[in-house]
Amino acid sequence: MNMSSIKRIAASGLMLFLSVQASAGVEVGKMAPDFTAVGSDGKSYTLSELRGQRVILEWTNADCPYVRKHYGAGNMQALQKDAADNDFLWLSVISSAPGKQGHVSADDANALSESREATPATVLLDESGKVGKLYGARTTPHMYIVDEKGTLVYAGGIDDKPTANPDDIDGATNYVRQAMDEMLADKSVSVATSRPYGCSVKYN
Repeated sequence: MNMSSIKRIAASGLMLFLSVQASAGVEVGKMAPDFTAVGSDGKSYTLSELRGQRVILEWTNADCPYVRKHYGAGNMQALQKDAADNDFLWLSVISSAPGKQGHVSADDANALSESREATPATVLLDESGKVGKLYGARTTPHMYIVDEKGTLVYAGGIDDKPTANPDDIDGATNYVRQAMDEMLADKSVSVATSRPYGCSVKYN
C-alpha cells in the first residue's frame, strides 16, 4: 500500500470519527433531548412544549466565516423564510460563552437578525453551553430538525460543500431544504445525518 492510499484511508477514518463525534449528544430517530432556553425576545422556550410543531435548530456565530458564507449570500435567510412559510419553527442558537467569539446580548442578537434580514422565530441565548453540549453541537452552522412528534429526524451540516466560499452554494445539496421537502411530502428524511462543517462552537 503506497503513502497516498494510507493518507486517503486515514482521512476517511478521521471524517467518520468527526461525523460520529459531531452528533454524539443525540441520536437521529430518537426523541430529541428536551431543553429550556431564553430567546432574544425575552420568552422562555421548552422543546417539549413545542410538540406538534416541526422545529429547526441552527447553531450560529455571526463572526464565523462559514456562517457568513450562508448569510452573506442570503442562503440561510431563504431557508428561514421557506421554513416559516411551511410551519417549521426556526430557532437559531448561540452557544458562544461570554468573552468568546460570537457571544451577543439579546439586543445585539435582535439587531443582528434585523441587519441581515434573518427571520428565525427567535435566537436562543445559550451562553452556558448547556443546550449545545446536550445536542453535541460542534460547529457553526450545525443543523438539527425535530418533527412534530418530538423525534430528531436530521442532524448535521447545512449542505455537502464544506467550504467558506459562497460560490459553492450553487450546486450544493442542501440537506436542510431536502429534509424539509421530504417531510412536507410525508416521506422519510433520506439523508438523516451528515458531517457538519464550520467554526468550532465557542464553549467555555
